[in-house]
Amino acid sequence: QVQLVESGGGLVQAGGSLRLSCAASGRLFDMHAMGWFRQAIGKEREFVAAISWSGGDTVYADSVKGRFTISRDNAKNTVYLQMNSLKPEDTAVYYCNALGPSNNYWGQGTQVTVSS
Repeated sequence: QVQLVESGGGLVQAGGSLRLSCAASGRLFDMHAMGWFRQAIGKEREFVAAISWSGGDTVYADSVKGRFTISRDNAKNTVYLQMNSLKPEDTAVYYCNALGPSNNYWGQGTQVTVSS
């Protein structure tokens, strides 16, 4: 089992920044990657960014490229999502995800609201 706890969400004005954190615990040694997804009201959950467990490879959704940066601290088993130049359309609940060999784990989500 893997447990994921997100933090760092909140209310910010358009153009501002936030940093989300996801602390992972449990069976982590065979994880493939960790990432962030988001779900806005009335919309399906969508991919935002992911990073390989080694931290060497990253991938981003086109909508956040150049504005968001995913990173990890292996010593703390924590993944971060630095979000800059936030837009109202970035408003959503952001979920941390851990991809294992046979399971997909989710955090409880953290609300990000960007006002115009």
